[in-house]
Amino acid sequence: MKLSPLERDAVSRVIRSRRSIRHYRPDPVPADLLQELVDLALEAPSSFNLQARSIVVVTDEPGRAALADATGGQPHPREAPVTLVFVAESGAWREDRGDIWERARRGGAWPEPFAAAAPGDARAFYEDPRRRGLEREYAVKDAMIAASFLMIAAHAAGLATSPMNGWDEAEVKKAIGIPDRGDLHIALLLPLGRPAESRTHPGRRDRSLTVHRETYGPTPCGTGAGRRDQVSGEAR
Repeated sequence: MKLSPLERDAVSRVIRSRRSIRHYRPDPVPADLLQELVDLALEAPSSFNLQARSIVVVTDEPGRAALADATGGQPHPREAPVTLVFVAESGAWREDRGDIWERARRGGAWPEPFAAAAPGDARAFYEDPRRRGLEREYAVKDAMIAASFLMIAAHAAGLATSPMNGWDEAEVKKAIGIPDRGDLHIALLLPLGRPAESRTHPGRRDRSLTVHRETYGPTPCGTGAGRRDQVSGEAR
């Protein structure tokens, strides 16, 4: 798929203008729009297409209040009409995900030999992170990619979000009904709604400080080249 210059410009403007919003209007998010945004989040890629992430959509007042309490009383989950909880499923690779392999096979996305081997290949792949205690980390990555998709889609639809990281995981799990599930982990809380404030872009560090070519870090001292932009090579 090739986007037109106008379409590429629209995507760029959406990404560059998105801000994290702390205060929300109480206006409800239309059900069809909410469903569309969740569906777009679920289009995000995932390791082995295991889709080891789920989204809990919290709209009722008691649920949002419980999530606000779990964040130490921050205003976003209580004010926003919707808070999305992204749940990472670290045990997904152990489960029967036959629906995934079959759908890929039927749709022609995966050739038969690949689809047939996928369950065993996934289990073999995940044995290594299991041994190293990284199952949770792998699943959280999948959940965060999905959350990023939703943030961009929501902004394009005129809604605001704020990715939250300051919460008590045990309390969040209790609020969404999974207090005893050690195989499920909270990746992110994401309030969603109409913004009740506007926020100015806080700026980003100079690219020369955060983008590197081939290896991490600035040009070594003593080369005579001086400090250079790692992408353009221009002296700074």
